[in-house]
Amino acid sequence: MATGLFLGLSRKLRRDLFTDVFAYRPLPPMRLDGPLTRRLPERIRAQAAYTPHAVVGLVALFVVAVSLGTNRSYVDITASLIMGTIAGGPVLMTLVRPVGAFWCSVGATGMLAALNAWGMTWPWSPSSFIAYLAVLVIVAIRTGPRVAAWMWLITLALGFAMVALLGSGQSLNIKEVAFTSAVALLVVSVRHIRAEAVQEVTAQQEVTAVERDRRTLLEERTTIARELHDVVAHHMSVVAIQAEAAPYRVENPPPELEAAFVTIRENAVAALTELRRVLGVVRSADYEAPEAPQPTLAVLDGLLANVREAGLSVEKTVTGSVRELPQGVELSAYRIIQEALSNTLRHAPGARAGVEVSYVLGGLGLRIVNDPPSGDVRSSSGTGHGITGMRERVAMLEGEMTAGETAEGGYEVAVFIPVRSLSAEEAA
Repeated sequence: MATGLFLGLSRKLRRDLFTDVFAYRPLPPMRLDGPLTRRLPERIRAQAAYTPHAVVGLVALFVVAVSLGTNRSYVDITASLIMGTIAGGPVLMTLVRPVGAFWCSVGATGMLAALNAWGMTWPWSPSSFIAYLAVLVIVAIRTGPRVAAWMWLITLALGFAMVALLGSGQSLNIKEVAFTSAVALLVVSVRHIRAEAVQEVTAQQEVTAVERDRRTLLEERTTIARELHDVVAHHMSVVAIQAEAAPYRVENPPPELEAAFVTIRENAVAALTELRRVLGVVRSADYEAPEAPQPTLAVLDGLLANVREAGLSVEKTVTGSVRELPQGVELSAYRIIQEALSNTLRHAPGARAGVEVSYVLGGLGLRIVNDPPSGDVRSSSGTGHGITGMRERVAMLEGEMTAGETAEGGYEVAVFIPVRSLSAEEAA
């Protein structure tokens, strides 16, 4: 087991720090959807995307400046500038090749430790320490916590190796470097882990929302299928009964007529049986067919009375010549009005609502609109699935629907359901 663990760790180390070390991985521009960057002017926002690049460049310049300030007591300005460039070069390299920049920083640290053996702090001088810590932090941000752990262990090994090979009584700062780098890498790793957790939670929430919408859509379609089954089954039953009774209403009917009615009844019964077999599968095991007839627009006043008792002030307007429509249209229109008024009760407490039913030449028009909420009760937060159900019903009837906020701050649902004329039905 120990051998397998060692081999697994060695493979991860090789993949993280030795495979494609100098692969070109440019630092992408910063996202501009944050609370501060969104408020910047457009011209500045375009440049603000490269703020991380500018910060890395400033850190590299700061390393050179520290080198010039601390090493001039021992070497001339040219040597100080060269040493600062050696220390700051890997910092700039993190912009394009982060893992390679870490190894270059390790090499630069050893080189500067050999050149600066007389320094006050060793093996990391102030400039090399700042540069090395900056490289560790930037690479950890760009890679992840596992690479951060590898780099910290290599830092310890590097410090002890330089002491063993180059040390000669200097004031060692390995403990300080190990502690400071550990704290910095821990902060970066915690931030990285938290960001990944937030991203995973967000992705899971999106998947859950999609699944919830899909489940709601299926449930709504199941409800529509049940209602469609009840409507069609009722009419097919009436056809079968009428076909069976028709021959007895005619005195001495010819055999051809009797045979025709028998055929009609047999086809109606067969269609009813097949309909129940196909559509009946959507019923749950404990579902029972409703004993009362399905609601239509004829009982709309009862629905309005119920919502008035619940506290919603609603008015009904009917235009056009009222006529009997197909039962599926009547049922869907009733359900759409019912759902729209329920949404008003939930999301617009204290608002007034209006229901317009328009019998036009080509079909049925519905308009349900409410004012902005004015009550003291806090509006409940719904999931918006009622709108999905309305659209399903309208789409089933090949109608059109719009839903959205009004200019006054209320909400409006407008529906048109086409209804073929009687002559068109007969012609079909």
